[in-house]
Amino acid sequence: MNEDTHSKLMAIKQSFRLFMDGTTSRSMAQKGLGYKINWGVPFHELRKMAMPYARNYDLAIELWKENIRECKIMATLIMPAERMSTELIDVWTEQPIQQELAEMLAFNLLQYVYFAPTLAYQWMASNRPDRQICAYQLLARLFMKGSEPNERGLDEYLDQVSIALQHENLGVRHAANASLQKLAMLNEGYEQRVNELLDGLQTP
Repeated sequence: MNEDTHSKLMAIKQSFRLFMDGTTSRSMAQKGLGYKINWGVPFHELRKMAMPYARNYDLAIELWKENIRECKIMATLIMPAERMSTELIDVWTEQPIQQELAEMLAFNLLQYVYFAPTLAYQWMASNRPDRQICAYQLLARLFMKGSEPNERGLDEYLDQVSIALQHENLGVRHAANASLQKLAMLNEGYEQRVNELLDGLQTP
């Protein structure tokens, strides 16, 4: 790590103390968001704090290494999407991550990488809940932007999402449902397929 990156990292970590919210931090812990360190800084404040450091690859790398909620979220905000490789994503998610972080990764960064659809389809078939959450939230964002699956991709998605809707993990179920809602909004044909799937799940 060079001196400039180190000084920026230290300044960012110091700034978290100004926004320390013990109530929010405790609430997150109770909901299972078990970060090693969690200052409870709201996302809108983190987004403002990240603005001066936007598109800083080296700083994003160092921030993600920190086992601190705010550092990891800021990493997703300042990492240039074009510098995000499949290898780096594997490194970042080698260990399971919190639901909040999986969602942030999809919303703030992965929806902008060129291989987002491929990654989403790979991860929705993962046996890890965090990767499934990321995949379905990522697909929801792609559907919102008008991205349509081909027929084979649609069949694969509907097969996987029907399983995810019955997953024991609430976060997976929520993300799967969010992606279905966004797919249905693309056009009447997709809406019909979604309704057929949901009707089938409700039939004994």
